[in-house]
Amino acid sequence: MNDFQLIADRVEIEALRGEFTDAAMMRDRPRLASLFTSDGVLRMPNIPVELVGREEIRAGGERLQSQWDFFVQTTHPGSILLDGHSATGRAYIQELARTLDGRQGLNYAVYHDRYRRTTEGWKFAERVYEVRYLDTSPLAGTAPSPARSSGTDRADTTAASFADPASAERLERAAAALRANGFAAEILDDASAARLRVKELIPEGVSVFTGASETLRLSGIDEDINTGGRYDAIRPRVLGIDRATGADEIRKLVAGPDFVVNSVAAVTETGSLVLASGSGSQLPANAGGAGHALWIVGAQKVVPDLSTALRRVEEHALPLENARAQAVYGMPSAVNRLLVLNAEPHPGRGTVLLLRESIGF
Repeated sequence: MNDFQLIADRVEIEALRGEFTDAAMMRDRPRLASLFTSDGVLRMPNIPVELVGREEIRAGGERLQSQWDFFVQTTHPGSILLDGHSATGRAYIQELARTLDGRQGLNYAVYHDRYRRTTEGWKFAERVYEVRYLDTSPLAGTAPSPARSSGTDRADTTAASFADPASAERLERAAAALRANGFAAEILDDASAARLRVKELIPEGVSVFTGASETLRLSGIDEDINTGGRYDAIRPRVLGIDRATGADEIRKLVAGPDFVVNSVAAVTETGSLVLASGSGSQLPANAGGAGHALWIVGAQKVVPDLSTALRRVEEHALPLENARAQAVYGMPSAVNRLLVLNAEPHPGRGTVLLLRESIGF
């Protein structure tokens, strides 16, 4: 092998390592996974996690990414030892990160790499992450919010209205993150399609509780479930019980149905669902009390991250719900209870139907 080829190989491998950091920073997990061979391995013993193959690397990365508030990674050049069509090397990493649950810190680490020449160019055959220094002291800085992704339409929802529908790209990003977090997620054209899909997903005769939702009302799904006679509808039964004497019966009925059908106040592009409630009565079923959960979500409810989701609740959904509550009940609404679903630990329980149109609050 001539000197020019050796130089070209080293340049390509260094570019591969830079591409890894760029894909991580841009939250482009499919691109990051494509940098590995089909049987490539990513090992992070500090977590611990071992991901084998491109699909595991993509899905595992999306699960990790869904926990971030912000993440910054810098790669510094290290060694490269070439051996024909394979090579080994090290890359030195500095990272700043904070997760949505408040964990944060600064670390310095080393990636111990094996590379392989393929028909697509040099790829990672293995990356093993070794932490050399970790500081979990509170970080002094903050990330601008909402975050922007260079070269994409990741929303600046400060400028855009919370009533504007998300683009097809953002819907796909939210659906992919939801799936990585254990939810089933489907993208449908409109409320009519969702109405038909709900009938397909819920067997006849099961008990179904519907949340108080403008999305369900406007789509006709509330009427289908509660007046159609196809299901054991919980809400009409609850309305027939005296609230003063039957409070315990109501509580038990709404907490553990076979199915709960509802909407959400926001869904994040990192795969979280946010529900808000004044009384909290409908939250237990959504949180896990119901055997199965279906959430129908208009495209305008997709936001970049959890902090923007909470802003949407306070700045957009609450004023609209407050006006509705004043007109219907003669009293104001409030966000007294807030439920955030970051993942579904029981695959198959929760399904999110994302619509391409705006509907509800």
